[in-house]
Amino acid sequence: MLELAHPLALLALPLPGLVWWLLPPHRERVSALRVPFFDEIVTAAGAHAQSGAVVMRRRRIQILGATLVWTLLVVALARPEWVGEPIVQNEAARDVMLAIDLSGSMDYRDFPGDDGSPLRRFDAVQRVVDRFVAARESDRVGLIVFGDRAYLQLPFTRDLATARDLVALMDVGMAGPRTAIGDAIGLSIRSFETSDVDQRLLILLTDGNDTASKMTPLNAAGIAALNGIEVHTIGVGDPEASGEDRVDFAALEAIAERTGGRFHDAADEAALEAVYRRIDELTAVDVRTTSWHPRQSMVHWPAGAALIVALLTYGLLLWGSARQEATA
Repeated sequence: MLELAHPLALLALPLPGLVWWLLPPHRERVSALRVPFFDEIVTAAGAHAQSGAVVMRRRRIQILGATLVWTLLVVALARPEWVGEPIVQNEAARDVMLAIDLSGSMDYRDFPGDDGSPLRRFDAVQRVVDRFVAARESDRVGLIVFGDRAYLQLPFTRDLATARDLVALMDVGMAGPRTAIGDAIGLSIRSFETSDVDQRLLILLTDGNDTASKMTPLNAAGIAALNGIEVHTIGVGDPEASGEDRVDFAALEAIAERTGGRFHDAADEAALEAVYRRIDELTAVDVRTTSWHPRQSMVHWPAGAALIVALLTYGLLLWGSARQEATA
């Protein structure tokens, strides 16, 4: 669709007509001597008669060319633009950080699969996390992995394909055999410092208890709450086990409650999927949609046409004058 950026410029179209009407050509009457035998006098004097002051008449092609050139220049001043179809962009309304436990205990095959056969804890988590990331259409997603220490795998991004690729590349033991839950929460707090959205969500997934953090998980959760970060914890381990193999459900629940989040017990892969669905229901997304129309300037078309019309008019006038002189 064609639009004019400055349509008021079209008010200048009648300006030449107003100038012609308000400022007519200068006319002056002078005395003259009529000589009936002018040719004889000139011949006797040995002079050559020449034309005096002549007011040239405007030709039709001159008037038409000047009118077209002025009209095209005024249209160019109005800045015609081609407006394309609207482009709609959904801005991130929520930042979601996934903190995934890669400690050695995630290698155990005691996680019930869909068909009842035992799966590695990490294999089940990895598949469900991949599907969860793929569904984050209006969110920015970040990834943290933790074991002996916590590592930022991916800062917040809308590039879900890259996030899924990184999830696929994760494996047990990449970050060390132990579990640093407090450090993972602390690293997420630093990651959220660059976030300017209202909803800040951390999903902490672990199958053990904290054994390697420099900061206790509860203290880290308190700082997260002060920074407006809502932490949802997911426990996938065995609460009846001992040592690092035992997941501390009570601690995970306390972490979530301190930040206004929820604790979830993922007993199998189907339950883990249900956990992510519940998280979506609990944290409504406020999608910010912006749209704009791409605009392409078309000024060069009327400006170029005005130049071509001016050159053609001038050429036709020269051709007409040369033809008149040849026939004279």
